[in-house]
Amino acid sequence: MWKESVDYLTYELLGLTGHLGEAINFFIYDTIKIWFLLVTIIFVVSYLRTHFNTEYVRAHLQGKSQLYGNVLASLFGIVTPFCSCSAIPLFLGFIQARIPLGVTFSFLISSPMNNEIAIALLFGLFGWKVTAIYIGFGLLVSILGGYFIGRMNMEKYILMDVKQMEGELEEVQISLTQKERLKEAYDYTVDIFKKIYIYVLIGVGIGAVIHGYIPADFIASYAGADNPFAVIIAVIMGIPMYSNAAGVMPLVEVLTSKGMLLGTALSFMMAVTALSLPEAMILKRILHVKLIAMFFAIVGVGIIAIGYMFNFIL
Repeated sequence: MWKESVDYLTYELLGLTGHLGEAINFFIYDTIKIWFLLVTIIFVVSYLRTHFNTEYVRAHLQGKSQLYGNVLASLFGIVTPFCSCSAIPLFLGFIQARIPLGVTFSFLISSPMNNEIAIALLFGLFGWKVTAIYIGFGLLVSILGGYFIGRMNMEKYILMDVKQMEGELEEVQISLTQKERLKEAYDYTVDIFKKIYIYVLIGVGIGAVIHGYIPADFIASYAGADNPFAVIIAVIMGIPMYSNAAGVMPLVEVLTSKGMLLGTALSFMMAVTALSLPEAMILKRILHVKLIAMFFAIVGVGIIAIGYMFNFIL
């Protein structure tokens, strides 16, 4: 119904044809579709999160085994809709709470890569099977990446003097009425939408240009199945960029429709969301460059491996 309405608007009422018509049609169709998905899914997840206390997670992680902490921190990252840079304040909070460094890195990797925005868009664009595989692989990268960083005992490379919290963290109980939960979910959804809607417009706009004007053969020749280095190239291309899942997901949709293998496209998205130069610049103020390089290397290798496995499975 929505597709037919956009087709009628673009080709009948506006009378657009050719490459321009295809680009405008794609832009209108995908922008509204993605906005609808975002608002719906974020509201539902935000409401469910009112039953979930972040302070409880921090308290629960204290004193637990490292691998257990890596798993829990990675799962916690799914329900925190942060880009790589905005996850850093909570990353510092974890360090203050005396949570192991490797566990905090599991959160820092998982939050931008596996947040509900990425999951919602993947589900809407590619279906539940692709979404489930992506979540599984994303958790694998964050768990193993954080675990290996933790095993290297690199706490000495934390440059900022982080004041440790005194005493034990308490499991704070939060009691909200149904009306308060709905209002909090509504306010949160509006706040998140205001922050990311422009990224959707930019991402869909770039995707529309690619969709309308760049031939499929061009993309397939450089990043298609015939290029064994396509995943590595995609990851290297993604690192200099900075966006969240809402901004880069439309590009993934277009690139796959033009012939790029899905694993290659998702590796590109992972690199953009979990490994970015702005993130490195912020981290450089609190972490030694050796620790940042180790973080990028471990996660980069994990993303590349996942891209190849994803291509093989699908």
